[in-house]
Amino acid sequence: MASVTKRGETYRIRVSNGRKANGSQIIETATFTPDPNKTERQNQKALEAFVVKFEEQVINGKFLDGEKLTFQEFADRYLEEYAAQHLDLNTQSQYRTLLKIHVYPVIGHIKLAKIQPRNLNTLYNILLKERKDGREGGYSSKTIRHIHNTISAIFTVAIRWNVVLDNPCDRVDPPKATQGKTVKHFTLEQAEAFLGTLNSGVTINKKAHDRVDDTGKSYHVDAYSEHKDIQTQFKVFFNLALFCGLRRGELIALEWSDFDFEQNTVSISKSTSIIDGQLITKPPKTESSNRLISVPVSVMSQVKQYRKEQLEYRMSIGTAWEGDNYLFTQLNGRQMYPSTPYGMFKKIIRWHNEAVTKEEDKLPEIPLHGLRHTSATLLISQNVDIRTVSGRLGHAQTSTTTDIYSHFLQKADEAASNTLENLFNLPHKETLTKC
Repeated sequence: MASVTKRGETYRIRVSNGRKANGSQIIETATFTPDPNKTERQNQKALEAFVVKFEEQVINGKFLDGEKLTFQEFADRYLEEYAAQHLDLNTQSQYRTLLKIHVYPVIGHIKLAKIQPRNLNTLYNILLKERKDGREGGYSSKTIRHIHNTISAIFTVAIRWNVVLDNPCDRVDPPKATQGKTVKHFTLEQAEAFLGTLNSGVTINKKAHDRVDDTGKSYHVDAYSEHKDIQTQFKVFFNLALFCGLRRGELIALEWSDFDFEQNTVSISKSTSIIDGQLITKPPKTESSNRLISVPVSVMSQVKQYRKEQLEYRMSIGTAWEGDNYLFTQLNGRQMYPSTPYGMFKKIIRWHNEAVTKEEDKLPEIPLHGLRHTSATLLISQNVDIRTVSGRLGHAQTSTTTDIYSHFLQKADEAASNTLENLFNLPHKETLTKC
């Protein structure tokens, strides 16, 4: 028989659920909170119904821990008992970050079984308006959908473990993906300018200016020119990114054994990412990311030159070399940190823009991933079939490629239409003229 005790504005319901091995009773408890918008009589009926349902759940063995556990408590258990066994390290790290930064502050304190669609909508609306990194605006719909899928995955396991009865995510529509998302990339002319600066360096003309030394004393510096050269390994890194469409993690993970210098190919079979502050190199998530890519002869020549330079450098520092067989390394030979090429990429763009005088000759500030987008868009503009483009990029399905580059495919389709028009119309016009 259930016992009901009023505690302030709420009611505590207690039901016996058998005895432990030592003979002590197992007591299950639940809390009922009256609805302030209902009358006292209506709340009394709701309480009676709640007590009957709760007692039936306990007696029938269907009482769920979701009535006791908060979302954060169960999510932490999910990460330890499920994710650690079934998800890769990178995904686990992403889940922990998303939950800690975005989810726990808003719904972490709510009992798992009490989370309703309105709670999730509140979370998503907050994310649409505010960012935690201080930048203006909210998060993208893609990020919010990723958070939604993370929460849904947790509830799916909760259902399988008989902790809750349903998944509230099934009754919520997260923000739809923005149509026509901008893909930041270089045009052909911009890519040529970038490669020119990358491979030849750049001379920057500095204007006369005043400086202040460490003691606070001011002094004058006359105008001068400064030439910036780019290290060979960065030339190779960015050429491979542009000509092969490789991801940053795939480039960082490259080893010399991945190259076939006779066939001019590179094998992509792993990727490096930062997980809990550590560099982790592992096979890619999808089989399609394992691929063999043809490398242009000019780029492969750069790779060979870099191989020679690295061996010479390695011999020069002797036992100070701590690395293995990676292409892209730190000064001690250890694997290059993923943030390093990003910083150098931004520097090259800045150096180029400081060296040119015309605004139209300046390069846009695109992300490092923009070199991969540049590779894809230039191939599409040259009417390379989408299956080949998708294969080089390592997409699991061609639909992924068409979704990302739909705008450029439309342009290619228009160009194809014009080509056919020119092909048929020109001879036709000549025939009419002769008649």
